[in-house]
Amino acid sequence: MTAGEDYLQQCKGLHESVAAQLPAIRRAADWFADSIGRGGLVHLFGSGHSRIFVEEMWPRYGSFPGFNPIVELSLTFHNMVSGANGQRQAMFLENVPGLAGRILRNFESREIDCAFVASSSGCNIVPIEMAEGFKERGIKVVGLFSREHSEASSSKREDGRKLQDFADLMLDTGAPVGDAMVKITGVDTPVAPGSTVGGCMIVNAIKAEVAQLLVDAGHPLEVLTAGAVVGNERATELFEAAYDRHARNMAALNATLGES
Repeated sequence: MTAGEDYLQQCKGLHESVAAQLPAIRRAADWFADSIGRGGLVHLFGSGHSRIFVEEMWPRYGSFPGFNPIVELSLTFHNMVSGANGQRQAMFLENVPGLAGRILRNFESREIDCAFVASSSGCNIVPIEMAEGFKERGIKVVGLFSREHSEASSSKREDGRKLQDFADLMLDTGAPVGDAMVKITGVDTPVAPGSTVGGCMIVNAIKAEVAQLLVDAGHPLEVLTAGAVVGNERATELFEAAYDRHARNMAALNATLGES
């Protein structure tokens, strides 16, 4: 078996892990659809590489309004790698106590809202404090992590609490300890992470379930769709409608920000 074949074989295991969580995925979808159907929002957060799961949910092709993606560039902009805006700074900042509170200060929330917080280890301070902040606001929190990796890791918080200590429901990407899955002869550490594959399957399974629930309840969806599917004119109409709805959602959310 080649290294690439090994990776793809292990991805089948990730699929099996995700499929086994369908009851939990449907539970998360029930909460999210209820929030969106009642005029609320699902707040999304991920630091570091976990921002991928936020962007996978919204906005991208095949997604629809109802979500509030919260992505801090200081925690997620890794393109420079080193130097200004580099990875060292981002990894440092995601373990600064109190930063989550400053992020959340920019957003109102309501009890009809939900939150989705992704952190592969579940051990970095900012995502943990984001989940804690959402819980203090009285809204349900769904967490995404690698269970094996989290259980083998230590929390960066002084009290030792992890993301799962502030979540109402946890979903597992199925990735192994350290995330990377392929061992190469002559290299003492594995390569090729799996959390993105498992996490994106979970995110899109939730998205599909939410869409079905909303449509069944009589709520229209403005789905971002390619012109190759519906024609350029219709695609443009859907894009404009979806972005307009998102803007209205955010305006309504923050209409009373800072008043209480």
